[in-house]
Amino acid sequence: MRQVLEGKIEAWLDDAGSSVEYAEEVEGRWAVRMRQEARDATTVWFDVGERSLWYEAYVLPVAEASRDLLAQALRRNMKGWRAHFALDGEGGLILRGRLAEECVTDQALDLVLGEMYDTIEVSFRPLARSLSSGREKSG
Repeated sequence: MRQVLEGKIEAWLDDAGSSVEYAEEVEGRWAVRMRQEARDATTVWFDVGERSLWYEAYVLPVAEASRDLLAQALRRNMKGWRAHFALDGEGGLILRGRLAEECVTDQALDLVLGEMYDTIEVSFRPLARSLSSGREKSG
């Protein structure tokens, strides 16, 4: 799995048409930063486990989020194949997924990164608006 992932990261970095602008290994996990239009950039973290590859990207803080934001994120989960919204341990909204070891291929990794990119492109601004309106109502 690690070899496939590292080879794919290298290919993304070498591809001028790719949105990937930077990657590095940090404490055993790979951080892959991609340019976005909805926001400046998103970092997708890849973690190679014993039998699966985990990936996640931070989206927004939701510790003070409105119920509307969380409901919207859960509705958007129904459209994803490879990634879904979840809450991290600190109350942040993340996009997360996992591939079984036998499913980790070049094509699958392209699909994962593409879905992460597209989901954030489509979701970020509406979710951020929900977060802002929730703060205004409580403030």
